[in-house]
Amino acid sequence: MKTIPDASALNGWRKSSYSNGQGAECVEVADGHPGLVPVRDSKRPHGPAVAFPASSWVSFIAAVKNGELER
Repeated sequence: MKTIPDASALNGWRKSSYSNGQGAECVEVADGHPGLVPVRDSKRPHGPAVAFPASSWVSFIAAVKNGELER
């Protein structure tokens, strides 16, 4: 994982399909960065982001979809 202090310069941001459009708990990911998946809080576009290795992100998404991270 790598921290990006100001992620506003990155292109390709899109909100999670689970975002409710009311400004709460919105996550954005940036496409088009080979090998990395930058992730940020949509309410802080000039704030920090973290970039995960693409393989780790794929594993995380699979675990979410399979319900492995439910409380």
